[in-house]
Amino acid sequence: MKRRLRPAARTEPWHPCAWQLQSLLLAYPDERLPEYLSLARRAAPALPERVRDPLLAFTGHAERTPAGELAAAYVATFDHRKRCCPYLTYYAHGDTRRRGIALLRLKQAYAAAGLRLADDELPDHLAVVLEFAAADPPAGHRLLTEHRAGLELLRLALGAEDSPWAWVLRSVSATLPPLKGDEQDAVARLAAEGPPEEQVGLDPYMPPHVMPDPAGGPR
Repeated sequence: MKRRLRPAARTEPWHPCAWQLQSLLLAYPDERLPEYLSLARRAAPALPERVRDPLLAFTGHAERTPAGELAAAYVATFDHRKRCCPYLTYYAHGDTRRRGIALLRLKQAYAAAGLRLADDELPDHLAVVLEFAAADPPAGHRLLTEHRAGLELLRLALGAEDSPWAWVLRSVSATLPPLKGDEQDAVARLAAEGPPEEQVGLDPYMPPHVMPDPAGGPR
């Protein structure tokens, strides 16, 4: 009996634009945010409705929110709530040796594609993964699809927190195929059990601010 292979990832001409905008809007909202919001306003109308509308909803919210308030909300959401972790390999591997290996492989893939990371950037941060996807759509699409369960769990967690970044995750999900049965099972399992918890083997790959907090969670 022949094993049926999964078809190669199919990307659309608008995918790189969508992923680049999502990457910018998921970055920490610093002094460059007004530029990113202006770019999103100009570029998002060319995207499909299901991808465009959530981006414009976030853009409108960010434009109405004072910069300091938005930055504080970002830190409170992504740095202080473990279930809103933006680091995709965490959902698959938790704080284990396997995650260290996954991070190293990501860095190697990015280097091969010519993408250089800043010293304080981890390769599995969703904003970084989306930037890579915009530069190399087929490889990026495969990578996002591999982490589909984690992405969906992050989207649900942000929605439960009534976070404005849930709109951006909704837009990301709209660029990917619908969840299949096994992926739905993976989401349910992650939600019920959480990622693995072996907290070893990550020191060479993780800056201190995202290492596990001995008191019971990331700082």
